[in-house]
Amino acid sequence: MEIRYSAHGAYHHQYHIVWIPKYRKALLKGELKQYVEQHLNDISAYHPEIVIEKYSVQKDHVHLVIIIPPKFKVFDVIGKIKANTSREIRTHFAWLKKEYWLNEFWSPGFFSSTMVVNEEVIKRYVEFQEKVDKGAIQLGFGF
Repeated sequence: MEIRYSAHGAYHHQYHIVWIPKYRKALLKGELKQYVEQHLNDISAYHPEIVIEKYSVQKDHVHLVIIIPPKFKVFDVIGKIKANTSREIRTHFAWLKKEYWLNEFWSPGFFSSTMVVNEEVIKRYVEFQEKVDKGAIQLGFGF
């Protein structure tokens, strides 16, 4: 687990996200699967603080493990990823017009869950912070 820092705080907001193609069609294979995998990380070009740690593209759904800073809404980030990949997929793969007659590729919505830190890790962190605050542990640089 990596704690990330912002201007006024620290965070570890890790999410497990799943979404599916429209009608849960099993189209994510071969060249289309590779294309989706290559373009999932495009969000990081515009928002470098958003990190996709792992992904898995299955034939009828996509899994992401993603770090999203607290200044962003999960809904907005996933919406951008889905909108951008949908547009690029429909442009690159003309044969999808036979499958989807409207300008869509992904089904609306997604599944989201937070990935919780182990309760014991949190308790140890709280105890450590208490010791630091009381001066029982000196944080130094060892010079």
